[in-house]
Amino acid sequence: MPKNGKVKEEDFFKFLKLVAPGALLGQGLEIILQAGTGGLIVVGDTEKVLGAIEGGFKVNCHLTPTSLAELAKMDGAIVLSEDIKRILYANTELVPDYLIATGERGTRHRAAERMAKQTRCPVIAISQSRRTISLYQGNMKYVLKTPPELMSKANQALLTLEGYRATFHEVLTQLELLEFQDEVRLLDVVKAIQRGQIIKKIKEEIEKYMVELGEEARLIEMQLKEIIGNTLHENRQIIRDYAKKDYEQVFLELEEISMDELLDLTSITNA
Repeated sequence: MPKNGKVKEEDFFKFLKLVAPGALLGQGLEIILQAGTGGLIVVGDTEKVLGAIEGGFKVNCHLTPTSLAELAKMDGAIVLSEDIKRILYANTELVPDYLIATGERGTRHRAAERMAKQTRCPVIAISQSRRTISLYQGNMKYVLKTPPELMSKANQALLTLEGYRATFHEVLTQLELLEFQDEVRLLDVVKAIQRGQIIKKIKEEIEKYMVELGEEARLIEMQLKEIIGNTLHENRQIIRDYAKKDYEQVFLELEEISMDELLDLTSITNA
């Protein structure tokens, strides 16, 4: 996922949706990957992008997976319109500022990272040798996983989610009993909220896999809805009932707590 906060998460999700299986651009990338030709693609024809390309030729045709794959056989980069509907330029050379820091080694990936940092437009580098697709935007880099890898991770996360849902319901049942007996302790409430927030974090992780899987995520989506059920509503109700200050503020503060921090009950107590 993004390595820093300079690219908003919703922007990153938009980028992932563009390259997901079933999407027009995603289909083209898959053909390029299978052909083993490699490629370099810039999404957006802003002034910054046009000011950092040289040579090549103007295409200005509708984007199709096959046309993208054919043009990727040339050595240069491809520039797409911002709405991903048209191929604007092909066989161009990317000439971003060479002083921009990059941790990449290959020429194609170094150009992609610098271009993304300079223009803040999405840039895609397809490695011919490693058969991988790397996404760059701003200071973010993300290497796409294969559908089998994503399905495996999503299924593992679903199993973990089922376990936490079961323990959440156990803790919730115990909390309701203690409420009836008027014996609720702070620890009991915190434990319930902890399980609920962990469930929410796992759900968000699975949703990221679903975005990347595109059309292939339908079964995962059905399983996720069935497992989650009413759990998140119940957790929110606990927060509403026991918050010592505005519960909406408490909810927002809990949202900022990382998965690792959630394992420490004091992080929840201090929210």
